[in-house]
Amino acid sequence: MLETSARLLRLLSLLQTSRDWTGAELAERLGVSGRTVRTDVERLRSLGYPVLATRGAVGGYRLGAGAALPPLLLDDEEAVAVTVGLRTATGGAIAGIEEASLRALAKLERVLPSRLRRRVNTLQTYTVPVPRDDAGPSVSPLILTTLAAACRDRERLRFDYHDHAGTATLRIVEPYRLVNWGRRWYLLAWDVERGDWRTFRVDRIRPRTPTGPRFTPRDLPDDDVAGYVSRRASAAAWRYRAQVTVHAPADVVADRISPAVGTVERIDERTCVLHTGADTVETLGVYLGLLGEDFRVTGPPELLAHLRRLAGRYARATA
Repeated sequence: MLETSARLLRLLSLLQTSRDWTGAELAERLGVSGRTVRTDVERLRSLGYPVLATRGAVGGYRLGAGAALPPLLLDDEEAVAVTVGLRTATGGAIAGIEEASLRALAKLERVLPSRLRRRVNTLQTYTVPVPRDDAGPSVSPLILTTLAAACRDRERLRFDYHDHAGTATLRIVEPYRLVNWGRRWYLLAWDVERGDWRTFRVDRIRPRTPTGPRFTPRDLPDDDVAGYVSRRASAAAWRYRAQVTVHAPADVVADRISPAVGTVERIDERTCVLHTGADTVETLGVYLGLLGEDFRVTGPPELLAHLRRLAGRYARATA
């Protein structure tokens, strides 16, 4: 039979799984009587763990959410995952969590067993991150949680949205998903006044309170929400746009580009049109070179001039 302290830890570990446990099941797992299980449950409650109980033939025990955060019991893999995640968060794109992440990391590393601390330190020592080449905006964790709660509760949002020039407009939307792309966060929502789906950069959102009434959810515009948002976000930022006829099947071209580069429209079995764009014609030239197929471009003029310069440069390089 386990000692009381060890038994309580074992009981807590069982209750933290996503299921209900009957008293008989817990008694069998712990090798004790049902009365001891009930006593141990009361001990956990006195320590701040909200152990919920339901009666009846299908009743049992499970761990609920309480008013305060009690100590967590993590297995080895969970402890390593949380530690690595906290170290990564110290340089993340969410403003204001770096200090909190460092405090939590210090507490966790202080109690890590030596074998786990060695695993984490080894990963940290032999992992070299490539510095980001884009500073990227940071977002408030309070705004993120506000938007996520509105998505969850299906409540309309009112917020001031700042465009590229800093001009703010009042938007009323039905929020659906938050999408994280690199160091940027986007909100996918139905714009009530414009009657269409819109993608908003979270760092440009200033929510107004209170939130609006609940709404009836709509079908999402695309099953691949991340791909949909990345395409819309990229297109909104493009300075140069091009429609390129590619002499290759649409599925072949689609496999060679990411959704952020553009979309592919099938013409026939051997031809398609790539709708693409970029901030510079140099970047567009790189995209087209990576296709590995013959193509024809009719504009914009800046892209045509750049491709002619490239053609001459490559011809001279092989002369």
